[in-house]
Amino acid sequence: MGRKLLTEHINVEGIQSFEVYRKMGGYQAVEKALKTMSPDAVTEEVKKSGLRGRGGAGFPAGMKWGFLAKPEGVPRYLVCNADESEPGTFKDRYLMQHIPHALIEGMIVSSFALGAKSSYIYVRGEMLYVIQILEKAIEEAKNAGFLGKNILGTGYDLELYVHAGGGAYICGEETALLESLEGKRGNPRNKPPFPAVKGLYGCPTVVNNVETISAVTWIVNNGGEEYAKIGIGKSTGTKLISACGHLKRPGVYEIELGVSVEEFIYGDDYCRGIRDGHKLKAVIAGGSSVPILPANLILKTVNGENRLMSYESLADGGFATGTMLGSGGFIAMDETTCIVKNTLTLARFYHHESCGQCSPCREGTGWMARVLERIEHGKGNMHDIDLLVDVAKKIEGRTICPLGDAAAWPVAAAIRHFRHEFEWHILNPTEATQKGAVYQGELVMA
Repeated sequence: MGRKLLTEHINVEGIQSFEVYRKMGGYQAVEKALKTMSPDAVTEEVKKSGLRGRGGAGFPAGMKWGFLAKPEGVPRYLVCNADESEPGTFKDRYLMQHIPHALIEGMIVSSFALGAKSSYIYVRGEMLYVIQILEKAIEEAKNAGFLGKNILGTGYDLELYVHAGGGAYICGEETALLESLEGKRGNPRNKPPFPAVKGLYGCPTVVNNVETISAVTWIVNNGGEEYAKIGIGKSTGTKLISACGHLKRPGVYEIELGVSVEEFIYGDDYCRGIRDGHKLKAVIAGGSSVPILPANLILKTVNGENRLMSYESLADGGFATGTMLGSGGFIAMDETTCIVKNTLTLARFYHHESCGQCSPCREGTGWMARVLERIEHGKGNMHDIDLLVDVAKKIEGRTICPLGDAAAWPVAAAIRHFRHEFEWHILNPTEATQKGAVYQGELVMA
């Protein structure tokens, strides 16, 4: 098993408390950054690390920080995106629940680097227990002198607030999140201007994911170059993976980027394979919005090289077909899974969660859900398959935010790789609509 940077102490008894977290080396990064480093020096270490956004986009965090405008007399903000709405993803809530001070420390160091005097953690409203844990941790840190006025006598002031969202998937998109944080409806904004120039309350703002901000602590303590040595290529460091579905041992795993997909699924240190008596059929590797891949492609070997758990290898890496690492929501499905029903479930979700601002998404997600409903219930025709592909193409790339793409990609990929299942539903409506019915034709499985 590889190195653990975020979860090394997560099972230590009492690690939720400031006292135990401090004994395990907590808040050393705050002391180092505020007392011995300049804000620009902290940013430079994050750039050296190659840390990429862990919320899904994978954009280099240090580069994003570098875009932050710094006009005189205008406040700057850091906002932590802890909305975690992506189906199949639960690693951020795991981190906040079990070791909340890791996020608090990362927020302090990152806020110092960005020159933010007020910062926010935007948490999905349903996670009330997490909000309570974070608020307690903030209170403990403040009582110990790590938040508030004149932190550690350095002259740096920081107030940290937790804000509960309303349970909208769209608020995982950073500009919709900012709208919600301002008390407005969570509709994504047109860009430009980007949040780095005009974000929260019209001021320069950086929005980062929980895992991204938490990783900054280790980088400050150990250096960006050391962090860059972990992982593979441009996929540096470790990544939290939410593994679920038909696995023998689902859960949250911190992996060194570059572990093979096969090792992650079948290795004793990780998921230990598919549940007894079943075989892997397909995988959604990075949360519900990324393309599904059948077993033979997710485990594909090219020129002796295995598909890896990294941004580049999953995207393509020379394998002629790809998906995305995304938010790390790794969903494994065995041969009992009906791909048509699974795709319908996702389509319903995205139709329900569309903010309705863009016509292609508002209307197109509804079209896809209705057509898939027709096919699933034995009322489809062969034309419907191509209609779904056509609608998906008309949504992709034509919306203000990425929710349109997130809705289109799963449908397009399911048809691309499992078209025979859709055809079977249409050609065998009586059999397909029976309870528990699943396509039993020949599939390439691992």
